[in-house]
Amino acid sequence: MDLTRHGTLIDIFDADLDRASAIARDALLVTASVIFIAAAAQVAIPWYPVPLTGGTFAVLLSGGLLGMWRAVIALVAYIGIGAAGGGVFASGGGWSYLADGPTTGYIIGYVIAAGLVGWVAERALGRRVVPMAVTLIAGTAIIYLLGVAWLANWEFEGAAYGWSAAVSNGVLPFLIGDFVKLAAVGALLPAGWGIAQKLGLRTGAPRAGML
Repeated sequence: MDLTRHGTLIDIFDADLDRASAIARDALLVTASVIFIAAAAQVAIPWYPVPLTGGTFAVLLSGGLLGMWRAVIALVAYIGIGAAGGGVFASGGGWSYLADGPTTGYIIGYVIAAGLVGWVAERALGRRVVPMAVTLIAGTAIIYLLGVAWLANWEFEGAAYGWSAAVSNGVLPFLIGDFVKLAAVGALLPAGWGIAQKLGLRTGAPRAGML
């Protein structure tokens, strides 16, 4: 059994598409993912300097559903739209938001985390709770590491914000919420595979398309 050819949960519904249709499908999925992530970022609880948002949930779920490259493309597009001035981030958008804001490390971490989850999901490990849970924890840790590294060096009142403050205000307030998000994504993906199998769908179908 070649696990690298199974694709993600979404891929089992259209394994017979021709190349042109599959590419159009991938473009639509990437666009939908960008909209989903942007919408989730607006579901925010104010917290300074980093708000609590639904972004992590949307990013990890997108990775698990889209696979590595589609998820990475979606996140790069999301960041590009935000850098160009689109209000897709929690508190707006624009190049200065990324260059001078406190949350850029987390946003960059989104790309790597989504790619990691997508890479694992493409290898059929998204069908099982434990491997997916480990991957989601690793993805979240990457977001934290890059987020805190950026936040610690972010200029605040004329000086670097500092590692202690970055951990206190950029990690600890998020732990409970992120645990809930991880549990939700970690349950949804294997549950989706289980439903697909019960419906008799071809859960071993290879991917079609370019992304």
